Amino acid sequence: MRAAAEAPAPQNEYVTQPTSYGGRPRTPAPGAAAPERRIVRLRGHARRLFWSALVLIAVAGAASYFSDNLPAPFENWMLLTAAGLVVLLLVVLPYLVWLSRSWTITTRRVIERSGFFGSRIREVSHVRGYAIEMRRGILQRLWGAGTLTLSNGVEPPMRLKNVPHAVLVHETLVDQVEVNQILAHRDSQSQGSGSVDF
Repeated sequence: MRAAAEAPAPQNEYVTQPTSYGGRPRTPAPGAAAPERRIVRLRGHARRLFWSALVLIAVAGAASYFSDNLPAPFENWMLLTAAGLVVLLLVVLPYLVWLSRSWTITTRRVIERSGFFGSRIREVSHVRGYAIEMRRGILQRLWGAGTLTLSNGVEPPMRLKNVPHAVLVHETLVDQVEVNQILAHRDSQSQGSGSVDF
């Protein structure tokens, strides 16, 4: 038993070791432009659509129960029209509103996109730095969500409302601000901080 534990593992010349830790991209050389990579794309927590799903189930059940049980044939059409209108107003529209807002966190910035047809885009750069405030109510803590406010002191604050996994997103943003400021400082130092010639 002991001899088997001490036997060296067979060497495979085709197996290589990982070159980075935890999936983090390698640090670019000083002065080289780092490619912008998408870290995550977020929407508000889907728990907001709970009531819409409940209404859809109730309308489908009621419409199927009352269909062909009404005295006049035109009342079936009225029932289906009313059911369609309720589904449109209380299910489809809230889903489209939820779908119309998203946040993308990249290695350089946070991008907020909102709007149905004419999209509005806002950006906050990690290099400039910003304060991050996280607020979590009781229900948000229960679901792991939270509202993050990014404020750089110049532009109006960007609010990421009901973000799922708020603590992880907060840690990611703090990490990206720190890494970008370190890289910017390193690049400014490598491009010359020596004496100035007149």
